[in-house]
Amino acid sequence: MLISCEIGEEQSLYSKLKEIPEVKTCLITFGSYDIVAEFVTETPLEMNKLITSKIRKLQKIRSTITLRAMS
Repeated sequence: MLISCEIGEEQSLYSKLKEIPEVKTCLITFGSYDIVAEFVTETPLEMNKLITSKIRKLQKIRSTITLRAMS
């Protein structure tokens, strides 16, 4: 997931994302997006719930883009 957050909030948002068990990797980046987060769920329904009820409800997020990858 590509995440854009409010200016200066990258570190606090990074810390909050790392507390979510499904988030496996989280990186602060420079450029169009502030954070790249990789998360893993077992089903598409679990992914939808994670995105809508845990990640997008975090304070200071301006926008997200979800890139769904399958192995």
